[in-house]
Amino acid sequence: MVRVNSNYSKLQGSYLFSTIGKKVGEYTAAHPEKKVIRLGIGDVTRPLPGAVIAALHKAVGEMGEEETFRGYAPDLGYEFLRNAICENDYRARGCDISPDEIFVSDGAKSDSGNIQEIFSLDNTIAVCDPVYPVYVDSNVMAGRTGDFDAASGAYCDVIYMPCGRENDFIPKIPERKADIIYLCYPNNPTGAVIGKEELQKWVDHANAKGSVIIYDAAYEAYISTPGIPHSIYECKGAKTCAIELHSFSKNAGFTGLRLGYTVIPKELERDGISLHSLWARRHGTKYNGAPYIVQRAGEAVYSPEGKKEIRELVSYYMKNAAYILDGLQKAGYEVSGGVDAPYIWLRVPDGMTSWDFFDHLLENAGVVGTPGSGFGAHGEGYFRLTAFGSHENTVEAVDRITSM
Repeated sequence: MVRVNSNYSKLQGSYLFSTIGKKVGEYTAAHPEKKVIRLGIGDVTRPLPGAVIAALHKAVGEMGEEETFRGYAPDLGYEFLRNAICENDYRARGCDISPDEIFVSDGAKSDSGNIQEIFSLDNTIAVCDPVYPVYVDSNVMAGRTGDFDAASGAYCDVIYMPCGRENDFIPKIPERKADIIYLCYPNNPTGAVIGKEELQKWVDHANAKGSVIIYDAAYEAYISTPGIPHSIYECKGAKTCAIELHSFSKNAGFTGLRLGYTVIPKELERDGISLHSLWARRHGTKYNGAPYIVQRAGEAVYSPEGKKEIRELVSYYMKNAAYILDGLQKAGYEVSGGVDAPYIWLRVPDGMTSWDFFDHLLENAGVVGTPGSGFGAHGEGYFRLTAFGSHENTVEAVDRITSM
C-alpha cells in the first residue's frame, strides 16, 4: 500500500497567499462593482525592460534556426549568463566568486525550498521570525522541524530568532547551536537591512560553530543606504560558511519568466564533503535549467541599457514605498521598512489581530495586504504592504487607508 509523507500534515493551514486569494475572491464575487487594490502578494506590475524584450525576441529567432537552436541548458546554466552574473554581482563588489560557483535556476523560491535537500534531517535550523514562510515550510515537509505547538505558534525543533521593534527587527545570534541558519536581507517582510559589521558577526559565528548560512539576497537591488552589503560574500570568510540565493523577479520583473541563481563556493565543505558538488549532483539530476531564451533575457539585464532600465524600475517601486511610508506615518500609523526594500511593515491598531486588520482593510478600503502572522509567530500584530503596484493605485490605496 502506498504511504504518503506524513510531514505534510504538520503544515499549518493552506499556503499564506492561497488564503489571501480565497478571501479576495469571495470579496470580489460579493462586490463586483468595487475596485480592489492589491498591495499584498509581492508580484511586480511594470512591463519588462526594453533590453530584456529585445533579447527575448532575438533568442526566439535563434530557436527557429537549425544553426542556433538550443536544447537542454547546461547543468549550471549557460556560461554567458554566469559570466555576466560573476562580473556584475560579485567581482564588481570585490567578491571572489567564480562563474562555476553559480547555479542558474528558475527562481530563488525554488532554490530556497530545495536547498535543504543536501543536508541531513538531523540538522537543526534557525530562522528569523517573522520571515518568508518557504524556509520553514520546506523543512517541515522534509521532516526537520518536529511537531507544531499551537500554544506558541512554533515548531518544537526550530530555533526562532525574534525580530521586533525592540531590536529594530534585527535578530540576535541564538545561544542554542543552529546547524543551518536562514538570513534574508533586505528582509521580507519587515524591510529591515543589516550592516556589514553585524553580518560579519554571523559569518564568524557560523565558521566557529561549523554552521551553514543560507542567505537570501533576493531584494539586494533595493538597497540605497551606504555601507549595507549587497552580498554576504562581502564579508571575510563567508565562502567557507555561506550559500547565497538571488532572483531576477523583483529587480527585473521576471515573475512571469522565472529566473534566479544560487551561489555555493567550492571552499564550502562539511563532514569533508563539498556542498558545491552535492548541489551540482542534485541540480543536474533533478533540474534541466531555465530555458535558453530566459537566460538570454537575464544576460540583457547586465547590458548598459538593461542596467539603466533596472535602476528606473527599482526607483519606480521605491517611489511607491516612500509614498506609502510617508502617508501612513502622517496618518498616525507605526510603520518601518520601505527605505532599502519594497516592503512597508505596519503595526496594526491595538485590539486587532493581523487577520482582523486584513479583513478591516479589505471591507472598508478595498485594499489587500498581507497579515504578519503568516510570516511567523512574531509577525502577529503587524501587516505587510508592498510597493509593487502602479503609482496611481498606490496613491489611491494610501488615500483609502488614511480615510478609513
